[in-house]
Amino acid sequence: MHELAITQGILEIAEREAAKHDSSRIKAIKLQVGEFTGVVKEALEFSFEVIKLGTLAEQASLEIEVVKLRQRCPACDEIFVAKDRFDFLCPVCSMPAEILSGRELRIEWIDLE
Repeated sequence: MHELAITQGILEIAEREAAKHDSSRIKAIKLQVGEFTGVVKEALEFSFEVIKLGTLAEQASLEIEVVKLRQRCPACDEIFVAKDRFDFLCPVCSMPAEILSGRELRIEWIDLE
């Protein structure tokens, strides 16, 4: 379950930001998680609930935005959302496509008090 390690890293970043801004509490954290990262949203949520206990984020909420796997065909310039996360062929010309989004795993913002 690598989500636990990911959540630990996110909490460490949030706590460093809170210290930089002399904040006494982390109110919320928003993440962007791409469909193609292999990260399970529910596992992140569960891990966050466990790992935040006894920290500045004990009362914090975690908002997760799932970013769709979007692709572009370099041959015909078609931009599309994959129907299957392992489908890398253009639906128009069947050429291999490149990934535009869906690999994100980043903190969008941290709400501090």
